[in-house]
Amino acid sequence: MQVEFICKNFHLNQSLQALLEKKLSRFDKYFVDTAKAKVKLSTQKDDCIMEVGIDAGTLHVRSMGRGEKMNEIIDVILPKLERQVVKNKTKLSDKLKKTAFDTPVLFAESEETPVEPPVVKVKKFQVSVTTVENAKEEMELLGHDFYVFINGDTNKVCVLYRRNDGDFGLIEPEY
Repeated sequence: MQVEFICKNFHLNQSLQALLEKKLSRFDKYFVDTAKAKVKLSTQKDDCIMEVGIDAGTLHVRSMGRGEKMNEIIDVILPKLERQVVKNKTKLSDKLKKTAFDTPVLFAESEETPVEPPVVKVKKFQVSVTTVENAKEEMELLGHDFYVFINGDTNKVCVLYRRNDGDFGLIEPEY
């Protein structure tokens, strides 16, 4: 797996880079060689923020963590990523290695789950052109309750969201 590091207000030293590459290499058992991991490291005031995303073709899994030290954050993020992969293994079977689920889970759940305070943030992301059905699959893969995309049929920015009753809703603006 190819790993790309992006740092903002943070200096990445060799030992942390080696640790991150080693821990992310454990995901090689799931993905084919074309998978890419993008690790974003930044600091805000006294907090360290790490965001790890793995892209394998049309598959995207992502997790984000915040804490005092980067070494501690990686141990919180990797189990989240693995849960996303295992949860969606039936949908991802054509994108994963055939032997991906022959061995047990790599990152065991810790008995203590850290309590994270609510975070208010501004999120910037690239919006992709896709269909409503593809947006629905992508939203389910990411485990989110909504997904923002450009509808390929109408060329409008749309929001697909999960309703409280379990169905999906689509917000499409009128110009």
